Amino acid sequence: MPRQTDIARVAGVSQATVSVVLARNRAVRMAESTRRRVLEVAEELGYVPHPVATRLASSRANLLGLYTFRAAFPTDEADSYHPILSGVEEQAAALGQDLILFTGTSGPEAVQEAAIRRTRMADGCLFFGRHVPEGPVSRLVGSEFPLVYIGRRPELDGRIPYVGADYVTASAQVLERLVGLGHRQIRYVREPDEAPSSEDRQLGVLRAAPHTAVVRLGEPELPVATVRGWMAEGVTALVVEGTDTGAAYRAVRAAVDAAGLSTPDDLSLAVLGGPAGVSGFEVPMREMGRRAVRLLIDLVTGRTSTPQQLLRCRPVAGSEVGPPPSR
Repeated sequence: MPRQTDIARVAGVSQATVSVVLARNRAVRMAESTRRRVLEVAEELGYVPHPVATRLASSRANLLGLYTFRAAFPTDEADSYHPILSGVEEQAAALGQDLILFTGTSGPEAVQEAAIRRTRMADGCLFFGRHVPEGPVSRLVGSEFPLVYIGRRPELDGRIPYVGADYVTASAQVLERLVGLGHRQIRYVREPDEAPSSEDRQLGVLRAAPHTAVVRLGEPELPVATVRGWMAEGVTALVVEGTDTGAAYRAVRAAVDAAGLSTPDDLSLAVLGGPAGVSGFEVPMREMGRRAVRLLIDLVTGRTSTPQQLLRCRPVAGSEVGPPPSR
C-alpha cells in the first residue's frame, strides 16, 4: 500500500505537507496548486488512509474486506450466494476478525477501479462473482495486497489466490452415474454466459460422456417442442448447468413439466450444482466461505499455505434420475 512518503516523493513536497493536505487542515496556508497536486498524486497511487492507524502501532487492524460485484449483498437465505456470506461471517468471527463489506457494479473500468481500490482499507479482501475485472485486480495482485477469490480463477496467468469447488470431478461423476444406468443419448443444457465454473462443468460432462450434445440456452424459456424433439431423437436424460441465477434449471424444469413428462419415468434430469435435494451435486458454499477466510488470514500474516484450493462437491442422488425408460 502506498504511504505518505511515496506521495511526497512523487509530488515533490515534504511529508509534512502531505500530512496537512490529507488531513484537510486549512489552518496551514499553502498554494491551492500544491494541495491539488498532493491530492492528485494520492489518487493516482491509490492511497487510502488506514481507518485505525491512529490507534494501532502495527499495520494490522484485524479487518477483512468482502467485495461482491453486485448491487446488494445476498441477505436473503434463498439466494445462492447466501451460504458463502454465512461461512465468511462464521469463520471471521471465530478468528476474531471484523468484516467490512464492499459492493460494486459491472460499470466502466474506471468506476470499478475506484471501488476496488477502497478495499485497501482492510488488511486483505475476499472477492466473489462470476467475472474478474482484470485491470483493477491485476494492480492489487501486483502490489501484493492480500486477496482471495471465492471460486476458481485462471485469469492473470493463474496468479489469483482462490478457494473454489471441484466442478470438473463432480460433473464427471454425475455423467458417469447416468452412463452406468444405461443412458446413451444425453443433452447438456448450459447458460450462454462464459465463466470458469461453466467451463469446468462442461469439461467434466464431456470427459465422462464425450458424445453428449451441449446446448446453450439463449432465451429465458426452453420451448416445449424442443424437449419433445429431443425425446423423439431418443434422448433419455437431461443435464443442466447450475448457476447463481438458476435460469437454465428453471427453463428446463418448466419445459419438461409443460410437456407432461415425469422424471425419472419418462426422462432423467440432473443439475450440476442446483437446488437442495435435486439430483446432481451440492456445491460446498458455506465451507468455501470459511476456507477463503482462513486462506486470506494466512496471506495477511505470511503463513505458509496453499494459495489455490478446490473443495469436493457432495453427490446428491435425488429422485429425478433413474434408468432409461423402455420404449
